[in-house]
Amino acid sequence: MKHKDGKPGPQGTRVFPMAILFVVLCGFSFYLGGIFCSEKNRIEPSDVKDVIKAVRSSKESLVAPLQIKTVSFAECSSDYQDYTPCTDPRRWRKYGVHRLTFMERHCPPVFERKECLVPPPDGYKLPIRWPNSRDECWYRNVPYDWINKQKSNQNWLRKEGEKFLFPGGGTMFPRGVSAYVDLMQDLIPEMKDGTVRTAIDTGCGVASWGGDLLDRGILTVSLAPRDNHEAQVQFALERGIPAILGIISTQRLPFPSNSFDMAHCSRCLIPWTEFGGIYLLEIHRILRPGGFWVLSGPPVNYENRWRGWNTTIEEQKSDYDKLQELLTSLCFKLYNKKDDIAVWKKLSDDSCYNKLNEPDVYPPKCDDSLEPDSGWYTPLRSCVVVPDPKLKKSALKSIPRWPERLHVAPDRISDVHGGSASAFKHDDSKWRVRLKHYKKLLPAIGTDKIRNVMDMNTIYGGFAAGTIDYPLWVMNVVSSYAANTLPVVYDRGLIGTYHDW
Repeated sequence: MKHKDGKPGPQGTRVFPMAILFVVLCGFSFYLGGIFCSEKNRIEPSDVKDVIKAVRSSKESLVAPLQIKTVSFAECSSDYQDYTPCTDPRRWRKYGVHRLTFMERHCPPVFERKECLVPPPDGYKLPIRWPNSRDECWYRNVPYDWINKQKSNQNWLRKEGEKFLFPGGGTMFPRGVSAYVDLMQDLIPEMKDGTVRTAIDTGCGVASWGGDLLDRGILTVSLAPRDNHEAQVQFALERGIPAILGIISTQRLPFPSNSFDMAHCSRCLIPWTEFGGIYLLEIHRILRPGGFWVLSGPPVNYENRWRGWNTTIEEQKSDYDKLQELLTSLCFKLYNKKDDIAVWKKLSDDSCYNKLNEPDVYPPKCDDSLEPDSGWYTPLRSCVVVPDPKLKKSALKSIPRWPERLHVAPDRISDVHGGSASAFKHDDSKWRVRLKHYKKLLPAIGTDKIRNVMDMNTIYGGFAAGTIDYPLWVMNVVSSYAANTLPVVYDRGLIGTYHDW
């Protein structure tokens, strides 16, 4: 405050009376509180007893059996016996035919979803037990005559009585898949010593190639779409062979980068050199550095096969040269070749990938904005996913051989939030204990009654690792919203996929 002449006046004259007033008001409020609250806060012994009874009753209610309301669902009509909501042929006409987009995942909107129980086919029987199921299955469980009529001359399968028999033939191996794989092993010795453990078969037919590899210690994901071959994947699963619906079209496959030790195409009719080689770029992404890509069928061995392909030798030579040029630009090197089989190896050294930084190079190196492991509804792009130099131990030549790799913490576990070698070992030991309890509740685990299992929310594949000696295989599912642990699953020699449920 200032006087009229501008000089400051005394500032402390009012402070003392205000302090006294504040102390008086506080004291008065405490006094009133004591009067009005003393009676309410007085606790009698009888009140204590009532409180104890109330707590006890609440605890008893918590441990009481849950009251679950029963919900009933109607059965779907018989024409829904092969219903796969997100790959439903009834809805194909809504989507484009360019690059077979209509065969990709297109899940129905809420108002189109079915809330009914999918029925088994008429006459369905319990599946034949493994390993006999690899060679035969009940016709009524997969009643598809079209594929039988079209492919019986190639020994894919044949119908005898109430069963389908699988002689092990294929378009490129009519003499049987075992002889075909024997030749492949001669070309790729790494298939014999545990170096190659995981594989993907694109356009798998009835999955005879993947079925044969199981006896050789190689776990294969057989991939095929819903197409005019009628439920190829259903045949595979009925036989007890790992398989999944899928197609390389406009979206990435639901797998992380650098996962598979080997990829295979036996006349799978994928146009590898079209659309800027975008399909082969996806194979490059999911194939581990040092891994193998195997192709049998056109244009391999065109010199001797071109007459049966309704083409000319000049056209086939041109196709082969284009394929070789594309593979070279993607840092693949021809590894071996004999008869109808050609094998390329994905290089792991940096010298080839450094050339992708040069201007006007096609395909170019992917920029850092594209997550290499993103595999759930991620569009394909015309660029090369270069292996991370920090993860050299994930290359095929550096990773431990099977079965040692199953229990070794992979290098990529450091990319997982909270992941470490100790966390990996703890998860392994935890699942060993859990499986003992699982077997008490479900004694069928470990017997031929259970052939395949879906681990719907895996972390490091501990359940699959704990059951590795059982006659079953596990599809490990990692949520697209969770920490990305699927690379760890593949590095230890197991298989899996992304999903968002």
